[in-house]
Amino acid sequence: MELINKERLWGTIHDLAAITNEQQPWTRRSFTAKYNEGREWLINQMREIGLEVEVDEASNVIGRIIGTEPNLPPIVIGSHTDTVPNGGRFDGIAGVLVGLEIVKSLKEQNISIKHTIEIVDFTAEEPSEYGLSTVGSRAWSGNLTEEMLSYTNSDGQSLADAISYAGGNPKEIHKCKKEKDSIALYLELHIEQGPVLLKKNANLGVVTGIVGIQRYKISVDGLPNHAGTTPMDMRNDALTAASEMTLALEKEANDRFEQPVVGTVGVFNNFPNASNVVPGKVEFAVEIRSISEDVIYKVANEFLLKVKSIADKRNVKVMTENISRSKSIVIRDEIKNLLNKSCRSITDKVIELPSGAGHDANQMSLLAPVGMIFIPCKDGRSHCPEEWAEKEDLYLGAKAMINAVLEFSK
Repeated sequence: MELINKERLWGTIHDLAAITNEQQPWTRRSFTAKYNEGREWLINQMREIGLEVEVDEASNVIGRIIGTEPNLPPIVIGSHTDTVPNGGRFDGIAGVLVGLEIVKSLKEQNISIKHTIEIVDFTAEEPSEYGLSTVGSRAWSGNLTEEMLSYTNSDGQSLADAISYAGGNPKEIHKCKKEKDSIALYLELHIEQGPVLLKKNANLGVVTGIVGIQRYKISVDGLPNHAGTTPMDMRNDALTAASEMTLALEKEANDRFEQPVVGTVGVFNNFPNASNVVPGKVEFAVEIRSISEDVIYKVANEFLLKVKSIADKRNVKVMTENISRSKSIVIRDEIKNLLNKSCRSITDKVIELPSGAGHDANQMSLLAPVGMIFIPCKDGRSHCPEEWAEKEDLYLGAKAMINAVLEFSK
């Protein structure tokens, strides 16, 4: 019996991906009109197949099919539909729409399972304009604080206002917090966002663990002055100080540790940003990732010490702000075994691998057992317009996911 409709799944992926910013290909930034439009499309899809639909206080979109034993904790299948700027067609939305295809197929085949299934589009999984990622799943895990809700974008709008715009209710956000073990299992299908599956000629990957992510905002205050009349040895240049700090992060992350680590400066804002003015202020964002909590701590600690040393040496002021922290997780053996069995019932080209990207699963691991299946992406590329997954790989991933749901619910 064929449970997954390959063509229908492929069509829904491209229908949602086509709801995009016309100036930036495949872009649906969280808390924008296009993001809301995409979620309205998703809500309509859920309602068309008879799911109970809810938009919770954190503006997470939830579609629910009640199990035969509704008192059991639900199986949650989820991911996200927001993208990075100039993003791709598969990151996030593949996980949500595979979940949707699973419940469509179960209903069509009149297959009932004990557990209620919830399909969730988590709010703002990607780093948002408010300096925070995994916003919706943070709310479920209780890690979305009042301070975070007060974070602002470049226009001064707060995250709380943005959640309201997306249909949430930040004043009541505590109501969507879940208790530990209130969810039976969290599953997520995702493109790998790397080249390992391709290089090892694998169709599917069972994720063994997910990196932790530490993010900081660094503000460097120097003294703006005339670029022509201020001698080099009399400058308090915020930009050169910030540049040296950036290179210090690169040096720290290149040291040898017991586990791999990466450090990135991906946002860099210079003020007043004029060619004839010595820069007076720079703000930049730092991200450190590793599967090892100890390694993240070592790199972050050494980097922050060097930041202070560089600021003192260059006679500038520096302020460091701890923006967010997602702890690394190790997938439980019983869940890895479940997913390996589900994948290998379809193909023998299955490997195990860790995820170097963060996911909503990081937050969900605080509430329930989590499992992830990776499918390959072309040339290992993601977070760019060229991001691509093959129809057959998406289909195999969906089949493995529905097998896992049925096996777990036994």
